[in-house]
Amino acid sequence: MVNTRPPKIDELLKIDPYLHDFQDEISRRYGVFLDYQRRIEECGGMETFTTSYKEFGLNVQPDNSVKGLEWAPAAERLALIGDFNNWDQNANVYKKEEHGKWSLVVPANADGSCAIPHNSVIKIAVTRNGQTNFKLSPWATYVTCPHPKETVIYHQNFWNPPEKYTLKEARPARPASLRIYEAHVGISSHEGKINTYRAFADEVLPRIKGQGYNAIQLMAVMEHVYYASFGYQVSNFFAVSSRCGTPEDLKYLVDKAHSLGIFMLLDVVHSHASKNVEDGLNQWDGSNGGYFHDNARGFHSLWDSRLFDYTQIETLRFLLSNVRWWVEEYGFDGFRFDGVTSMIYHSHGMNDSFCGGYPMYFGLNADTDSLVYLMLANDFLHKKYPFMVTIAEEVSGMPGICRPVEEGGQGFDYRLAMALPDMWIKILKHTSDEDWKIEDIVFNLENRRYAEKHVAYAESHDQALVGDKTIAFWLMDKEMYDFMSCDSPLTPIIDRGLALHKLIRLITLGLGGEAWLNFIGNEFGHPEWLDFPRVGNGESFHYARRQFNLVDAEYLRYKFLNNWDREMMLLEERTGFLHKGYAYTSWKHDGDKVVVFERGGLVFVINLHPNKSFADYSIGVNNPGRYRIALNSDDEKFGGHSRIDNNTKFHTSDDGYAGRRHRLQVYIPCRSAIVLEKEDE
Repeated sequence: MVNTRPPKIDELLKIDPYLHDFQDEISRRYGVFLDYQRRIEECGGMETFTTSYKEFGLNVQPDNSVKGLEWAPAAERLALIGDFNNWDQNANVYKKEEHGKWSLVVPANADGSCAIPHNSVIKIAVTRNGQTNFKLSPWATYVTCPHPKETVIYHQNFWNPPEKYTLKEARPARPASLRIYEAHVGISSHEGKINTYRAFADEVLPRIKGQGYNAIQLMAVMEHVYYASFGYQVSNFFAVSSRCGTPEDLKYLVDKAHSLGIFMLLDVVHSHASKNVEDGLNQWDGSNGGYFHDNARGFHSLWDSRLFDYTQIETLRFLLSNVRWWVEEYGFDGFRFDGVTSMIYHSHGMNDSFCGGYPMYFGLNADTDSLVYLMLANDFLHKKYPFMVTIAEEVSGMPGICRPVEEGGQGFDYRLAMALPDMWIKILKHTSDEDWKIEDIVFNLENRRYAEKHVAYAESHDQALVGDKTIAFWLMDKEMYDFMSCDSPLTPIIDRGLALHKLIRLITLGLGGEAWLNFIGNEFGHPEWLDFPRVGNGESFHYARRQFNLVDAEYLRYKFLNNWDREMMLLEERTGFLHKGYAYTSWKHDGDKVVVFERGGLVFVINLHPNKSFADYSIGVNNPGRYRIALNSDDEKFGGHSRIDNNTKFHTSDDGYAGRRHRLQVYIPCRSAIVLEKEDE
């Protein structure tokens, strides 16, 4: 009998002793993983398998002929048609090969030039049961909607420019602390339009660098016909979103980011696919199967989309080649995998409370096929690319998601701390400031799986979507329209909003994880919400933009939040507290609404009380010496009231306090925070 016990499972069991009772199931999953690795080896090995984009789709050869290869097991006939052959379905017919594959060669022109002109429109005529449909290759690298006012159907463009953009810049080193800027190119202009890759590179990247972020998580890059899907209804997995530019333009963006030392993460969607038939992967070969399950498992009822069949070797070829494509062709350094919770449960997490404990994680609802695909993807990516970072959008707390595959985990580096933004929105919607439960807030911020790294965030794109609001808008709402000018009165609502916006982000950054994420615009308290052009809003771009003009206006108070965010990031950059272990919280007082914790040599003191300030407030610290103020939310440049002297020095006394060896006394005004740093001897 083959031993399928993960070779380093003892490390996993040491981290989480509760898993002892489930090691047989962990070993079974690992055995399935090994079986798929063997199947991939039988298909030529992982190196060949993951570069299948060099064979499949349409590839120009050195002699300018074009080779075509497709997997369409249910099809009866395939023909390449387009402008180049006057859409003649008999001119370039594919040859049927073994295992559902179809091959084609389009010879070069007599003068040696490619017979298919660059950027010309092509499609594949796919016939099944006597019915022919014009489809796009699953491996298409560029698709466009040439007449968006007349039709929403996308066409495949043969992308073969005479001069291709060559990536020039070296990849930045993998950051020890990730400070991630979640960005969407299309909405990144303050104008009512879809912004471009090149404009983002030239105008937005310098902002991100200046704010102290070292990584960008780029959304909505994989082609999606429906703009309002935020990029999560992917129709063409190897194609860049053409509404923002060409493949060469995206390469320019990534190269520019690398020149600034910014690590590039791609938001990759392998959890489901658009159900579009005419320009998507759905019914590609005329059947409901192919890359998807050909039964109820192949449909996501909530997302109205198709679900992959990860047991199909050709599905694995397609998806594993896809992640490699984005690394090799466009220079991305890592991935944020969308919808992982939906993938790893047969219920897709719908109506699940996730309160079932460990039997829930290892019971019949857990989807072995999806879990094993994630193991295959992470194992390949991390072995092939030492710089690789992968992040899981996973909310259920599945044990081992962020542990190495050799231990029996799924191999991610980080998971998103998805409960944190939900907590903040719930508090802001339903709880008055006087009733905030400080112990509950701290518990939720610290409540995560031991030895599995998390990305902390107070809000992301999810909280900004129509139907919800940004934290700034929850705090200040309509007063943002009239009282964000420095010349207008500082109303109680604006004063409270500025203060709490800063404190919420600081305490989440300090306690919530081992990395940080900010959604574009939220660093300066972007007002309102996000709503993409659609019939319901008159195709308006008003809410589908980021108003950087607000933070650029010196007379507006947005600059204060922007300054605070930048100084938080620069403090982390200088001290690296995110990667220096867990915080130690010595004080969480519900009555005073004060939280004190130490992390990475820094001491965070946060007073969330709406009206109580404290002089000579005792706090405990572990390291003796003299401390100075490294960050002060009450500083005038952050929109504060300058109640704290930044030149104050704090000396420890030897009488311990709050379970720590030494005591400090500080002045901490209401709704303010200071971060203390020990001075060199």
